[in-house]
Amino acid sequence: MKNIVLGVTGSIAAYKAADLANILTKEGYNVDVILTHGGAQFITALTLQTLSKNRVLTDVFQEDWPQEVKHISLAKKADLLLVAPASADVIAKLACGIADDMLTTTALAMRGIPKLLAPAMNTNMYENPIVQDNLQKLVNYGWQLIDPKEARLACGDLGKGAMADVKTIVAAVAEQLSGKAL
Repeated sequence: MKNIVLGVTGSIAAYKAADLANILTKEGYNVDVILTHGGAQFITALTLQTLSKNRVLTDVFQEDWPQEVKHISLAKKADLLLVAPASADVIAKLACGIADDMLTTTALAMRGIPKLLAPAMNTNMYENPIVQDNLQKLVNYGWQLIDPKEARLACGDLGKGAMADVKTIVAAVAEQLSGKAL
């Protein structure tokens, strides 16, 4: 069984993480969810726990297992990291090597596995040169981007920034875990 770490960050698209966790679990993947503080403002840990069948991690200091350091053991067992939705904040942290929460700490401890980002934010944020530079920096470090789509956004704007469809993200995960490049 392949192990996926699903990072859920602070974007209105966090509700789609429920579908992602559900579909990936039903397709036979073991899904460990890391929910950031921002992500928890949009979806509950209980929802993601129920659908993934695993305890949802929210805090780097949530060390209930004295025999292991959770962010390290999770990084070692992962076959793939998927951050969906990926907020501008978490993208910036990852691009700069900031490890101040469970998701960024775990991501920085991962080596030799596919890492996928599905950005989701307002068009102006997504098109901001700083965000674009951060995305390019992550691509240069080996991350794969699942481009957002153009749509009517939660704020009412029309433009690129809506998270890719769940089916598109699931297909990208399956492709990476089958050994084929995106």
